[in-house]
Amino acid sequence: MAREIIATPDAPRAIGPYSQAVKAGDTVYLSGQIPLVPETMEMVEGPMEAQVRRVFDNLAAVAAAAGGGLADIVKLNIYLTDLGHFALVNEIMTEYFAEPYPARAAIGVASLPKGAPVEMDAVMVLG
Repeated sequence: MAREIIATPDAPRAIGPYSQAVKAGDTVYLSGQIPLVPETMEMVEGPMEAQVRRVFDNLAAVAAAAGGGLADIVKLNIYLTDLGHFALVNEIMTEYFAEPYPARAAIGVASLPKGAPVEMDAVMVLG
């Protein structure tokens, strides 16, 4: 099966040897997004809410570049350096996703790239 590399300037560029997303058939694997502003590649300033929203916006941009949207995400992984933010992530997620919600994991981790407090990756199915 052929793979198609997905790239968009509307999301942060890869900061390592990976692609923003890879499409294989109707499935798109979205790489982890942290709260980087695409234009500056700097972390979002401000409260955790702004950082979580930036991550969802980055995922949405990559999903759009692949021909889909957040509604096409079937699996979402959330990584938090402080699980105390779990309720906030849930609250914000309901603004970006509608039922039926994707399958999801929320994992507490010791650290993330660039000192980010949150990272998310996803699997999307088109069609």
